[in-house]
Amino acid sequence: MMRVLTAALAIASGIIVLLGYFLRQAFPLFEQLRLLLTDWAVVIAAAAVLVGILNLVSVQMEKLRNRQPGGLYGALLVFALVITFGLGLVFGTDHPFLRAAMDAVIVPVEASLLAILAVTLVYASIRLLRRRADLMSVIFLLAMLLFLIAAMPKPFGPIPLVDQLILDLTGILSTAGARGLLIGVALGTLLTGLRVLFGMDRPYGGN
Repeated sequence: MMRVLTAALAIASGIIVLLGYFLRQAFPLFEQLRLLLTDWAVVIAAAAVLVGILNLVSVQMEKLRNRQPGGLYGALLVFALVITFGLGLVFGTDHPFLRAAMDAVIVPVEASLLAILAVTLVYASIRLLRRRADLMSVIFLLAMLLFLIAAMPKPFGPIPLVDQLILDLTGILSTAGARGLLIGVALGTLLTGLRVLFGMDRPYGGN
């Protein structure tokens, strides 16, 4: 009985949200219900994030108490999390001090991750070319190398025309790839939503 009830509630909520999008002018009631359900979903998601944070703190403190490997790093993580959370509550997320502190941490981390990504792409493209030397592998390797050449600093200064030409060429390829990925994600999301609406998948509890 509970499985049938949860399935009915999930399907009804999905249909109401869809009707609120497509029939907002003809039936304002569906629009109001859509906004209400969306607000509930945001609140539930925020509560889930807080539960996840509490679970993270509990796990890391347990590792520290048991003197497991990495416990010191876990304590440092919890300390930074508590400080950041407290400053956000006191000053707000838009305070210049908090934004500067976040940028001082996030920008170096992002730069390091992008550097690792660049090296990984070079290594992956070389291995791909060794395993499967076809046209698409060559295009991938050339596009990646051209983009790195255009983006990296040069000893004699930038070459505006050449750099811009390379960036435009690789931009076309990267934009096409990104759009293909987004279309795939959209189709997958649409299919998953339809399966939930028709009751074929029940991620909310049981099969």
